[in-house]
Amino acid sequence: MQQQVLLGLGGNIDSAAGPPAQTLRSALAMLEGPGIAAITTSCLYATPCFPQGAGPDFVNAAAVLTTTLPAQALLERVQEIEARHGRRRLKRWGQRTLDIDVLGYGEQVLPDRATFAHWRDMPLARQMAESPSRLIVPHPRLHERAFVLVPLNDIAPGWRHPVSRKSVSAMLAALSEQARAQITPLKEEHQLPLAISGRQV
Repeated sequence: MQQQVLLGLGGNIDSAAGPPAQTLRSALAMLEGPGIAAITTSCLYATPCFPQGAGPDFVNAAAVLTTTLPAQALLERVQEIEARHGRRRLKRWGQRTLDIDVLGYGEQVLPDRATFAHWRDMPLARQMAESPSRLIVPHPRLHERAFVLVPLNDIAPGWRHPVSRKSVSAMLAALSEQARAQITPLKEEHQLPLAISGRQV
């Protein structure tokens, strides 16, 4: 069964592919393959590093694709792409060459609503120290992250969160003006195409 998938991408240190903007381009090209249809991409944005002072600022983007891959198989593909770009999981929210988050997988809440709610409601101090051992979708904190919602609003403003039922545009509007203003588009010469032609599922 085909599913619409939302991805968030980011990086703040160079990889073998080049600086972060080039790394994101390389990663998106690697997504093309069996089981994935055309990929639509957002603009590239410069975003402040979180937590503040943890490293250089990030480059972030979002992508929407259609896939017949099960959620776990899709996660394995994106983790392989991260590894091929030198991603090392040494520190929670530390510097990284590439991070690809599965933000949404159709209307599904995985592995279940109770687990999703546990991670959504976790205090910040625990979030910084703990990470889930399995895929949680929708991403438990996408509703509070401007660096996710601003790019996502480029390409999927009407997508509705399967738990809160709020659209991307509504979640973005709920953030402070200050938070939204911190996310700024890169110069035109560093931008991605708005669509990448993927293979048919």
